[in-house]
Amino acid sequence: MPAIVLAVLGLLVFALGYRYYSKFIAERIYRLDPDFQTPAHRFRDGVDFVPTNKWVVWGHHFTSVAGAAPIVGPAVAVYWGWLPAFLWVVLGTVFAAGVHDFGTLVLSVRNKGKSIGTLAENIIGRRAKLLFLFIILILLLMVNAVFAWVISNLFISFPASVPAVFIQIPLAIWIGYTINKKRKKMLVPSLIALAVMYVTAVAASNVPALQIDLVSYFGGEGSDGLFGLGAVSTAFLIWIAILMVYVYIASIVPVWKLLQPRDYINSHQLVVGLAILYLGLLFSWPPAEVTAPAVRETADVSWFPLLFITIACGAISGFHGLVASGTSSKQLNKETDARLVGYFGAVGEGTLALITILAVTTFFATQGDFLSNYGSFDAANAEGLNFFVSGAGQLGTALGLPEGTARTIVAVIVVSFAATTLDTSVRLMRYIISELGQEYKARLLTKKHVATSAAVGGSALLVLLPGDRGFGSGGYLLWPLFGTTNQLLAAISLMLVSIWLRWKGRNFLYTLIPMIFLLFMTIWAMVSQVVFEWSWLGQGDAQLVLFGFGALILGFAVWILCEAVTLFQKDRSRSESDQK
Repeated sequence: MPAIVLAVLGLLVFALGYRYYSKFIAERIYRLDPDFQTPAHRFRDGVDFVPTNKWVVWGHHFTSVAGAAPIVGPAVAVYWGWLPAFLWVVLGTVFAAGVHDFGTLVLSVRNKGKSIGTLAENIIGRRAKLLFLFIILILLLMVNAVFAWVISNLFISFPASVPAVFIQIPLAIWIGYTINKKRKKMLVPSLIALAVMYVTAVAASNVPALQIDLVSYFGGEGSDGLFGLGAVSTAFLIWIAILMVYVYIASIVPVWKLLQPRDYINSHQLVVGLAILYLGLLFSWPPAEVTAPAVRETADVSWFPLLFITIACGAISGFHGLVASGTSSKQLNKETDARLVGYFGAVGEGTLALITILAVTTFFATQGDFLSNYGSFDAANAEGLNFFVSGAGQLGTALGLPEGTARTIVAVIVVSFAATTLDTSVRLMRYIISELGQEYKARLLTKKHVATSAAVGGSALLVLLPGDRGFGSGGYLLWPLFGTTNQLLAAISLMLVSIWLRWKGRNFLYTLIPMIFLLFMTIWAMVSQVVFEWSWLGQGDAQLVLFGFGALILGFAVWILCEAVTLFQKDRSRSESDQK
């Protein structure tokens, strides 16, 4: 199968979905009002509530939700063959992710910029809100721990990427100052910053002296490092410490100082990265072929229903609703901008997930047999990200880029997105800890620095726990729960949007149908894992940590669902806090 055929089909469906389906949803279902006063104007404070150009908000939203997840999930899911992954990414993006991201953004804007967790109280009740907030808190903790682990390991594996990632921070601060104080446009400065980053990346990939290789600094692999940890573990520990200091600062400064300009730069990075990969696919000679089977018959793990939680970001993801209602809704200048930010943000991530599938499945045409490299589902989990970076580097060579340089640029893009997700997630975690502090009258937790310290400290503690992947992989102790927790969050968010639409007297089937599908698949997968894999009923040893957390989250989700089903039958003309 020529890979370019799948690329054209997927992109065509995305384009039609945005052009027609999102317009229908915007005009007939969500009924966007260009004159509606958004929370960014109503509660403008210069820190979190800041009216912003729609393309800048799109850049923040897109890069915050993208991260490494739409790469890792599809890179793992091709284990079952390219067809199931392709269909779920394309159809999931158009009919599930787009309406979900768009809907949670509109719901938040219409309710004073409140987060989706807080809105659960307005729509379902106080008890549901608390349960929902605890589910979100656990999800964010997993995201923080694993993304910190991913970034640190990418820095160790690709030391040439470090200078380009580091130089982005002062460049973003300079852009933020230029825009906010001198009232200049952001496009030209951000393109200059992007050029500086890539010149730095190219230079570092060709001049070893410019690389920041902490493993070599501590004597190379096999040496003792600090305190007998070994050079690799020492380097990892230092990178984690640096990351935690960075996200602490990045999550408390006003959004215009770092978050907005950095994310705008990253949105251009994504365009550049996607251009390199899709043009590389187009100009590959001989034409790139998808060498993986369409559907794998020798899989040791069934794709149904596990596919729908393995690919979350890139098809539909509950984390997107947290970003949409947590930060994006507070920056929206006009309500009509929500279509671009929410739906088109989901389309952008679907585009990334699509090229991930193609980069991985074309890589093995020249680099060995697909089935032997994806010998088991565990092998796919362990090596999927590396196969993407290698496949992306191979596509880059079709444009004349040296493979090492192409890999460095891809690593810079992945790290930049992961870092964006990391500090946005910490900021969201601060919001939730403060909300819980208010709810339980713990005033100390409502203070910005205390809440941020709790978020950063908890994330660092989890990531530094020993795990199956060695020192510092503690985040992976809970990672098997990420997919199911994330999708449960998406289903509950769609349920809240559906109830709100019903109260407004609108057609709620466009959010209810994907909610039912997602809830069914996720609860099925979660029950299978909690009961038949992690408990004493499983064939292997019981995994008490996963079983405990999994059973707790599943219980919370079923509880919320039961309360929502009861309330769904009630006829209310509008939510209590709805502004219009």
